[in-house]
Amino acid sequence: MPDIAIIGGGIGGLSTAIALRQHGFEAEVFEQAPVLLDLGAAIALWPNAMRTLQHLQIAEQVLDAAGVINEIQWLTHDGRTINSIRIDNPNTTAVAVHRADLQRILLNSLPSSIVHLGHSSLGLEHGIESTTVNFNDSPSVVCRYVIGADGVHSQIRSQIKDKQVDRFRGYIVWRGISSTTPDKVPSDTAMEFHGRGKRFGIGPVGHRRVGWWAAANTNLEDFVVHESIVDAHDELLELFEGWHSPILDLIRSTPTILRTEASDRPSSTSWGRGRTTLLGDAIHPTTPNLGQGGCMAIEDSLVLARCFSKYGLSLDALRAYERVRHARTSAITFVSRLYGEIGQWENGFATAARSKLIGALPTVLIQQLMKPVFDYDAATVRI
Repeated sequence: MPDIAIIGGGIGGLSTAIALRQHGFEAEVFEQAPVLLDLGAAIALWPNAMRTLQHLQIAEQVLDAAGVINEIQWLTHDGRTINSIRIDNPNTTAVAVHRADLQRILLNSLPSSIVHLGHSSLGLEHGIESTTVNFNDSPSVVCRYVIGADGVHSQIRSQIKDKQVDRFRGYIVWRGISSTTPDKVPSDTAMEFHGRGKRFGIGPVGHRRVGWWAAANTNLEDFVVHESIVDAHDELLELFEGWHSPILDLIRSTPTILRTEASDRPSSTSWGRGRTTLLGDAIHPTTPNLGQGGCMAIEDSLVLARCFSKYGLSLDALRAYERVRHARTSAITFVSRLYGEIGQWENGFATAARSKLIGALPTVLIQQLMKPVFDYDAATVRI
């Protein structure tokens, strides 16, 4: 019987397995997919996440596969710089990496025998000293504790919490990775272009690839209709016609484009029940505006492992983890939502004021605004 069963083999689940095993606990991962898929999208790993990966002893491998971000730029839709900031301090490494590359590195850091694919969770049976996880077409697993890291549509969450509906935030998001780097795209810079109700982001992903994302206002009904009948390439080329030329080049040269709605969930202080808790998008999904969704899941993994290390295999460890992480994740989710609301403004006067405000911010103030996000250290935060 494993000490801990982790339901979900994504970034959060695999990171948690690594962290727990480094702290001396037996943990096994159960993933519903028969294979871990190449999702064709990039993930930003800002300094807070890279610091955690350093503690998990895989940061160097990630750096070898990723594109380093030394600068962040904000620009108008036609490519004029509004403001910029350097982040090339050795203590604040930031990168972007293909999700498939990160998942491969995490997976290779674990014994193959503890990662079980094709295990779709059906439900939990809670006992006094253990919990049983039932699977579809696979034998049940009895363990002492269960970690639900099974994403935004978590089956584990549905077993232990009242149903919460994700809130659509009024815009849709596309993501892709181009295998070519157009002219005018720096190799070490994250760029965010602002328009009226639309944004476009670009960043290095390593190995001469460029990751990008786009956002445009819509209502949920149009999102559902367009998803089934409109090609994403055609949709984006029309939406971003007349924007800075590399943007259109990136769209054309991307083989697979992912399309999702921007949504998050109201903050909750109740993350778990009994011998079960939640992690990552299963409990604190966030809009993508700060690039912190995956980063927070990685943070969760180390804080959870430290709580087990301090309090032992106990309910106290789970509840301590939840208390520590609630304030951090709820604050990031709120700020990401607010940043997205401002970024998606459509009114001409409002967007002009936004550009003037961003352009007027001194570097030292931008750095101070970023510190609470970037300086967090999951290895030293008080538990």
